[in-house]
Amino acid sequence: MSRTNFDQLLEAGVHFGHLKSKWNPAMAPYIFMERNGIHIIDLNKTVAKIDEAAEQLKAIAKSGKKVLFVATKKQAKEVVAEKAQAVGMPYVIERWPGGMLTNFTTIRKAVKKMANIDKLTKDGTFNNLSKRERLQISRQREKLEKNLGSIADLNRLPSALFVVDVMKEHIAVAEAVRLGIPVFGMVDTNSNPRDIDYVIPANDDATKSIDAVMTAICQAIAEGLEERKVEKADSDAAEASGKAPRKSKKAEAAAEAETEQVAEAAAEEAEEAEA
Repeated sequence: MSRTNFDQLLEAGVHFGHLKSKWNPAMAPYIFMERNGIHIIDLNKTVAKIDEAAEQLKAIAKSGKKVLFVATKKQAKEVVAEKAQAVGMPYVIERWPGGMLTNFTTIRKAVKKMANIDKLTKDGTFNNLSKRERLQISRQREKLEKNLGSIADLNRLPSALFVVDVMKEHIAVAEAVRLGIPVFGMVDTNSNPRDIDYVIPANDDATKSIDAVMTAICQAIAEGLEERKVEKADSDAAEASGKAPRKSKKAEAAAEAETEQVAEAAAEEAEEAEA
């Protein structure tokens, strides 16, 4: 069963593309028609592409890896922040810090600086500083929080990037491509889908459209996280009860084959001894 349907996407305005004069010919396979000079996106293909992307992201979440959401345009900020927070995923909704992926160690140092400032506040050192120093540190902390607070828990490179408006976030896409990180993206009719591994043809300018796609995607991620939680609970329960985890059929077959080989070797040795 699909995570979205034609009518839902139609109501959210996902089908509205850009003016024909601004189109990117590479998006032709996803365009249904032109109306009043505006390209209309084929929502049947959008439904299929959302399902495809959702399954991949669900698998990534189930494996315990992180998906980094990127959306710095005004219409997308609040929606992306809300949806990403709900599933515990990192996100960037302010200016993309250049080199965030390709120079990840430097970004991590900046995040650690934020943690060190918090430590100063907790151990009382902060209160012993002069008023001017406290003001400077507070401003620095606010700036770091604004730009990097949403990725504070990202201790290693993300396993995937989800981008709203691949044209606006071209620097983030380029960094991900360079590092071989799969890119999932909402791609409008004026954008180039070439570097996007999982293209979701959709209106990337309307808040309702962004919300419709994000809801479906984050629901899949939530399912992946829940399945991971259940599997871990089952594993912990099995260990607590002293039961060894059940071997796979392949492992059982290998064990049986090894037993048969040992038995055959023993029989041959016995025959040689009798001779």
